[in-house]
Amino acid sequence: QAYVSYSNVAALTHLAAKPGWEITSTLDDVKIWTHEEGDVLSLKVEMQVKIPSHLAFSLLSDFTFRQQWDKHFLTCEVLQAVNEDEKIYYVTSPPMTGHKPRDFVILVSQRQPCKASEPYTVAVKSVTLMSMPPSSEYCRSEIPCAGFQIYSDSSSSCTVCYFNQVTSGVMPYLAANLTGSSKSIEDTALECIKFLE
Repeated sequence: QAYVSYSNVAALTHLAAKPGWEITSTLDDVKIWTHEEGDVLSLKVEMQVKIPSHLAFSLLSDFTFRQQWDKHFLTCEVLQAVNEDEKIYYVTSPPMTGHKPRDFVILVSQRQPCKASEPYTVAVKSVTLMSMPPSSEYCRSEIPCAGFQIYSDSSSSCTVCYFNQVTSGVMPYLAANLTGSSKSIEDTALECIKFLE
């Protein structure tokens, strides 16, 4: 368990630090970057938020709030609080045209920064729970690596970076968004900022 939690945070930190991110879209408060490697596409959404970083961290690390701003989250429940920094959630997503609704079992690991220059981290990855096997009404989906890094800019503002690593299986969902000039991603980011502020 300790290893899974450590690898969850380490994978996000590693993804964030990779060279070769390309910026694809810039709004006033939202920037979208992509990173391609083989059949893995990673997404980074950078948001400027006018609240202190510790507050953004407490709001973003509790995934039961997620439905309030992310329409990809239909339901979200805590299956297991492993400890105060790790929780396992069960999430369902609304169906796309012609597809079954998707579900996820995810581990969310939160970390406070050790040094002032470091970000708050909320790392997300899929895990397997015997008590939550796949069911026929949902298409069980995997999140290899996702999450947030929250950097303090001042006492009343912060930069929130959302990361998501997508394998080719989820590509059909994202391809539509990316060709639509990332509109859906931007909308979600703006909803996130609105929720936080």
